[in-house]
Amino acid sequence: MPDYGHVIDGVEVESRTGATFASIDPWTQEPWTQVALGDATDAARAVAAARRAFDDGPWPRLSYAERGAILHRLADLIEDHAGELAHADTRDMGKPVAQSRGNDVPRAAHNFRFFADHARLATAAALPMDDRHHVYTRFEPAGVVAAIAPWNFPLMLESWKIAPALAWGNTVVLKPAEDTPISATLLARLASDAGLPPGVLNVVHGYGPDSAGQALTQHPCVNRITFTGESATGRTIARAAAPNLTPLSLELGGKGANLVFADADLGNAVDWSVRAAFTNAGQICLAGSRLFVQQEVFDEFLDRFVVAAETLVIGDPKDPATQFGPLASRAHHRKVFSYLNSIEGEGGTIRTGGPGDGWIVRPTIITGLRPDARHSREEIFGPLVTVIPFSTEEEAVALANDTHFGLNAMLFTDDLSRAHRIAARLDAGTVWVNCFFVRDLRAPFGGVGDSGIGREGGNYSRDFFTEPKAVVIQLTS
Repeated sequence: MPDYGHVIDGVEVESRTGATFASIDPWTQEPWTQVALGDATDAARAVAAARRAFDDGPWPRLSYAERGAILHRLADLIEDHAGELAHADTRDMGKPVAQSRGNDVPRAAHNFRFFADHARLATAAALPMDDRHHVYTRFEPAGVVAAIAPWNFPLMLESWKIAPALAWGNTVVLKPAEDTPISATLLARLASDAGLPPGVLNVVHGYGPDSAGQALTQHPCVNRITFTGESATGRTIARAAAPNLTPLSLELGGKGANLVFADADLGNAVDWSVRAAFTNAGQICLAGSRLFVQQEVFDEFLDRFVVAAETLVIGDPKDPATQFGPLASRAHHRKVFSYLNSIEGEGGTIRTGGPGDGWIVRPTIITGLRPDARHSREEIFGPLVTVIPFSTEEEAVALANDTHFGLNAMLFTDDLSRAHRIAARLDAGTVWVNCFFVRDLRAPFGGVGDSGIGREGGNYSRDFFTEPKAVVIQLTS
């Protein structure tokens, strides 16, 4: 057995072929553990287990309270094993342990608690038609859910997909990203300890094209596909799901605009802008990597922004003092580094940052680039932020909306009317005003354009992970 196997039908198993792959620590750039390498056959085994658990098992037939109690026990176990889970994500992707332990693990536990309670407390519609008829709605579990998670927030985004699917009575096959597999197996182990029946949560490790991921998206027994990742992969998954008409929820790439107006609290704007640009070494689809600052305060803001970026503590992600670690893989470092090399040729200037040791790219602030430069338009998914001045509100909105992406945006202003006015005009699934990454799990989450299809969160997750049904009753003949 590898150190971490698939979890199929409640049992941790090796791949059918016995194949394994190494998980690489981005800080040491060396393997740190071995993982089962699955293929289409392993994916089919997991789907078959999930299908049996849905069709014949108790999970879809438990009450919301009974399912919720198990999911709350799972949340308890996540909190009890927070150190182990945080260590796994830190070793797998180079995320600072202060972030994985202080943010990601608690939010994963919260996701399970929230959706356990939401499913129990959510209301359905009663629609009296007339004296003779009554209509009401039900929300039946959809069936088998294929959840394909990204590598930048492994545990947290796995829980974001799994928790609502399970709370509403579905069974799940989770394929974590091949760069960050460990927390998925740990989560499945804890789920079994919490009392989840066999086959309700399955984990298959492997790659995407011509491997486990592709097999999941094409499988006729999968009833829902939820995916977070880059836009090109989202298109591939949509094509794979089309022959079976499998409903999709795709949370894809982003190139978030961050608008700082002259009347903003600059200290607050700088603090949030640093977090928006450089959290997780910029490896976040919500990153505020297009920063537009009103001309009157451009120089002052830029000076303070540079100083704040330079104070971030760069180092070993296993050190609790580290705030900024390496990029997640050799391939991703090569990609981000290529953007560094082309800045000067496009007329830009690096105000701070640039290459670091190993797979580190330091927090990099770029000025002098046009809004249509590659660095301003393409999703780099690294710690590179372009800073561009603007003059008027109209210009700011036009710059923010000049993108194929539409996942999120931010704006900083002390003018309440402007805040509401601009939030309404920005083409984005989420708009943060004077803050960043503050979440209410009842709110819709998703994007427009190349940033995805559909919304999740609260009732939006319920609608996706269930089959809403109308029941019409004749009361009198």
